[in-house]
Amino acid sequence: MRCVVVYVHGLWLTGHEALLLRGRIAGALGADVRAFSYPSVAATISANAAALGRFLTTLPADTLHLVGHSLGGLVILRLFENAPALAPGRVVLLGSPINGSRAAHGFARLPGGRRFMGRGVDEEVLTVRPRLWRGPREIGVIAGHSPWGLGRLIAPLEGPNDGTILIEETRLPGATEQIVVPVSHSGMLFSSMVARQTAQFLRHGKFDR
Repeated sequence: MRCVVVYVHGLWLTGHEALLLRGRIAGALGADVRAFSYPSVAATISANAAALGRFLTTLPADTLHLVGHSLGGLVILRLFENAPALAPGRVVLLGSPINGSRAAHGFARLPGGRRFMGRGVDEEVLTVRPRLWRGPREIGVIAGHSPWGLGRLIAPLEGPNDGTILIEETRLPGATEQIVVPVSHSGMLFSSMVARQTAQFLRHGKFDR
């Protein structure tokens, strides 16, 4: 039985930044962990989700899991609005701005800010739409509460946050479980705790509490 995990990166990134996270997940699950790279600024979430779907159909897998960090989680959610036939598996979202982002709105008010963040943020983060997960896959959500990040320098983040995204902005009605861990937004990619909890959910459909 071949298990494949696909990691989908966030804004301005490529997937290489999550090499440590990917390696830890691969070791914990005995899985083949791939990174899906997409143009997070130049293309819309819709276009990137369609490209992700095409990429996933090329992977021979008996079990196919997805892990999305930040904006990557929104790409994954959009994928499942019109997903191709895929092998079964689970999804983990890491600090994804499901309900918009005050930090992004603050950045958008700066000269050139909206253009610098790109079409995906404009489509899915600055223009918030109600979300309710009704898909067939179990989804686990991990949020951080270590408030150290650039987001807090751009906009007031009132409430527990990971330095970029508020915990309340990560909540997804219909998700299987959500946990909050003491890490920052970028720190999720280097945290052994996040890697362990991600692998735990992908394997068992629940976090280790």
